[in-house]
Amino acid sequence: MILPPRNASELRLLDTYGRVATDLRVSLTDRCNLRCSYCMPPEGLPWLATPAVLTDDEVVRLVRIAVERLGIEEVRFTGGEPLLRSGLVDILRRTTALEPRPQTMLTTNAIGLARLAEPLAAAGLDRINVSLDTLDRTRFRELARRDRITDVIAGLDAARDAGLGPVKINAVLLRGVNDDEAVSLLEFAVEHGYELRFIEQMPLDAQHAWSRETMVTREEILARLATRFTLTPDPTERGGAPAETWLVDGGPVRVGVIASVTSAFCGACDRTRLTADGQVRNCLFARSESDLRTPLREGASDEEIAELWRIAMWGKKPGHGIDDPGFLQPDRPMSAIGG
Repeated sequence: MILPPRNASELRLLDTYGRVATDLRVSLTDRCNLRCSYCMPPEGLPWLATPAVLTDDEVVRLVRIAVERLGIEEVRFTGGEPLLRSGLVDILRRTTALEPRPQTMLTTNAIGLARLAEPLAAAGLDRINVSLDTLDRTRFRELARRDRITDVIAGLDAARDAGLGPVKINAVLLRGVNDDEAVSLLEFAVEHGYELRFIEQMPLDAQHAWSRETMVTREEILARLATRFTLTPDPTERGGAPAETWLVDGGPVRVGVIASVTSAFCGACDRTRLTADGQVRNCLFARSESDLRTPLREGASDEEIAELWRIAMWGKKPGHGIDDPGFLQPDRPMSAIGG
């Protein structure tokens, strides 16, 4: 393998296309208390065995290496459902104590957030994203296969009240299921002071049933919103952010679309991912992973682990290749990779 040049990547996660990863996504568990139809089957999935999952100390050590030695500036904790991780608050507190202090984010389904919002804020959480695909209780039960929408709404309110704003909502629209709710979701977000992000459905479901025919595209979403709102391009520089944003009726409220499929932003990608079992993924759609858990448990030094991470990122491909005729969906579904 050709190694990254030492003078260019000594403290950074550089790839051969000149991109530098500064955003770390850490999956804390593959477990989830919902069974969203676009993510997993009704019966759920086989969870990782406990010995395979990184301990709290191991998570914090890898995050520390990423921040201190590799130039990571933002750390987002994901799952599965990260609120199911009993050590979440302590992991967050230890992360925000690092120097230099990284920005910290959390992506959650908000079940249990009503209880945890204040402790998370006290531990230093900077921002939070909550998944909410419908405002209709019956549809929520059909989509998530659990009757928990009141818990999600309570979690959103608690996050806002705890000062974790602007709270962002992530919504996936499915054709013929909830695609008529684009306007009502944005109205809800505007009314309550949340920022809404629509996400094109990606080929990351456990069932491998994704198809373009059922995916609601960026253009369709914008067209539906335009029937009720005036959208103007957000003048704020996007940088490596996954969402393209628009001002709603002149602002200051914004709405975004993460068009990973139809308007890929791979050229500006600044992310690296760590799974709950200690594997580095240099792309959400990568077909291979790099093991950090084994060397970590076998006594590798911080610098040895950092170098393995650099090598993993150096081999990142130019794009996810969804439009390539030979594209193969990753073996792991989104719930096991982390968002």
